[in-house]
Amino acid sequence: MKNLIMIAVFILAGIGTASAQAKMEFKSETIDYGTIKRGSDGVRVFEFTNTGDEPLVIEDVKSSCGCTIPKKPGNPILPGETGKIEVKYDTKRVGPIRKTVTVYSNTEEPTKALKIKGTVVEDEGSES
Repeated sequence: MKNLIMIAVFILAGIGTASAQAKMEFKSETIDYGTIKRGSDGVRVFEFTNTGDEPLVIEDVKSSCGCTIPKKPGNPILPGETGKIEVKYDTKRVGPIRKTVTVYSNTEEPTKALKIKGTVVEDEGSES
């Protein structure tokens, strides 16, 4: 009987610690560049907060194409702290922007898709 009680205690203790997890909440999951001129600054930032109770580790960030370069935070984000994922779109490419940036982390939702959108247009003032 003592063994059963000990097993039950260990199981319940394990359930309590299993719920501890990092959680990522973004200010916005989509960045809208709007209409920007060719050659404009293509750097934007996704801001997020770790609302969980464990350190948040972003293992990788990948883009759906080579025209968008994401940059992940180098250090874990502690509970309650904020972090940033920087993305740089190549604004030398004229046309619509519709790209996905995928974040891989140790959160309860280990894969998160973020979006960037907008349109790059020729700079009318650059004609001579």
